[in-house]
Amino acid sequence: MSETSFPINDLLRRKLQTALIVASLALSVASTLFLLLFAEKIGFSVSLMIEGKLTAGFSASFSPFILLLIVLIFIAGAVMVSFMTSLMISRRIKDIGLMKAAGCPNDLVFGYFLTELIVVIFSGCFLGTLLGLLANFASTNILGSLGLQAAQAPLDPWAILGVFASYFIIALVVGAKPVYSASSVEPAKAFSPTYYLGLGSGSSFKVLSKSNLAFRVALRSLIRHRSATVKIVVCLSIVFALITVGVAGGFIADQTTQSWLEKAMGRNTVLIAQQNMGEQYELLLKEFYEGTTATGFNYTDERYVIPENLLENLSSTYGDNSIDPRIVLEASVAEVEGFSIPIGGTSANITTVGDSRTGQSIVEGVEPGRPLNDFVLDGIFLNEPWQVVVGDTLSKNLFTDPLANSQHSAESLRVLGQTLTVVGICLDPINNGKVAYVSFQALQNASGMLGPNILLLEPPSTANRTAFLNQLNATIKAVNPEFAVFDLNDVLNKCLSFVNYMWSTVMILPLFSLVAASLCLVGYVMLAVDEQRQEFGILRAVGAKPSMVLNVVSGQSLLILLSSYGVGIAFGIIATLLILVQQPLVTVYNVLEISGLLTVALVATLVSSLYPASRFARKPLLEMMRQT
Repeated sequence: MSETSFPINDLLRRKLQTALIVASLALSVASTLFLLLFAEKIGFSVSLMIEGKLTAGFSASFSPFILLLIVLIFIAGAVMVSFMTSLMISRRIKDIGLMKAAGCPNDLVFGYFLTELIVVIFSGCFLGTLLGLLANFASTNILGSLGLQAAQAPLDPWAILGVFASYFIIALVVGAKPVYSASSVEPAKAFSPTYYLGLGSGSSFKVLSKSNLAFRVALRSLIRHRSATVKIVVCLSIVFALITVGVAGGFIADQTTQSWLEKAMGRNTVLIAQQNMGEQYELLLKEFYEGTTATGFNYTDERYVIPENLLENLSSTYGDNSIDPRIVLEASVAEVEGFSIPIGGTSANITTVGDSRTGQSIVEGVEPGRPLNDFVLDGIFLNEPWQVVVGDTLSKNLFTDPLANSQHSAESLRVLGQTLTVVGICLDPINNGKVAYVSFQALQNASGMLGPNILLLEPPSTANRTAFLNQLNATIKAVNPEFAVFDLNDVLNKCLSFVNYMWSTVMILPLFSLVAASLCLVGYVMLAVDEQRQEFGILRAVGAKPSMVLNVVSGQSLLILLSSYGVGIAFGIIATLLILVQQPLVTVYNVLEISGLLTVALVATLVSSLYPASRFARKPLLEMMRQT
């Protein structure tokens, strides 16, 4: 018979204990693996090497959530494994005493239970890896059902192996400590309930001495199990912080980033362009959620220039403030170094800022002070023909520190032979943020374009949208049949759906850890019930009802949950509002949604913890008092 058969059979005889440890570890592994695969799917990794979907600005707002969630899940997973291993050993300490009394040396006892631990950890990591891969597969299908393109790259086996190995090593290290401590215990101590139940001395705290009986018994039990109580409070505090970051951060960041998108693209804005040009402009916008698409499009084709009579017609009908003519083209761009002077320095201390990098970018010529977009900006928008505003991804890829400050001058951008000073950085989904906005006149002179090749129009607020689009399309076709109207709301809604999908996934993931933490609380309650079984039996014998057991256990769980809830919520809110979300958009509706979901999480955890007590309360009196 295999040397591992006895430990495995031992684990199978204790199905509930084994299942609790395996499930809590598996859920932690699955959450971490899915987060890493999900980050790759939407176009970036936790290293912030952004390629494909999402602009640098949007990725920068999303990546800290991924990083913080992974860190919290790792910490919570390690605490859960340590806690659950301690509970498992505490319920096996009498077995260890019997083995040592029979003459087994410490290293044999340690090896036996270490084998059990390795089997449990391997099972949890393996099942968690499978669950993470299944969740990733499901999310790909959901992304496709929303009409959004999912990444088709094969799974990275090193990422999967890295998550598996990391959790296996961490769980083995934190789990081996209680095993080693238990294997060294003296046989006499192993048979003492005070030792194997982890009981401490009672408390001299008397303020609540006149409280109801159930609450006093619950409080005394918590104090007697100081070590286990502290561990479960720490574990639940981390998980509630994780839940808060996921739920509160998800709702707030979702609303905030969606408002950024609507400002950048403009709600209800329509595009007027030659058919091919309009389709190309839509492709540039779709790169935000579909990734880069190389087309080799010729933006300077004279067929794409908006006819002058059409411009005059639309200007006279809707007014100059409602139309935004632009030149759009693709060009090579280059960084031009700036100069830095330390505070209090002289001309001898001048150093350069930048590295003369080059790249390809979409360049849009707009009338300064006239664009329909209301960009989220760092800096200012165009006021002068020698200025340029760059997209967030272009700024990250091309510049070191593009905007001027008290220590250095602004860097510049060279495009089509012109050197322009960078005065702003904008969040813009077009071409995934690789875009530069320059003066219309400057770009027309540099490119030789005869006129604008696209026109953005803001419909009257009182107009029926369908009727307006039909009438506008008929007017344009009458001037030139090759030109058409493109409703940008369709692309905007797809972008918003993509952002909403990302944050919804972030909000759902912490539920894995909440379930795992609930299993830990169930394990804690099982330990408390074991320690109090004779006490509960005596209370039942003198006339107490089964509800008394439930009242005591629910009091214990409630005290633990409320203390953990307060710490976790406070940390999560601080992290969300002060660190993770810049310029957060918070509404009353968001606050109510967040409060409701966090309350549901608290109640669900409390209800799940009552399962062992409800089973125990229904047992006959003699079975209740019998030691197992």
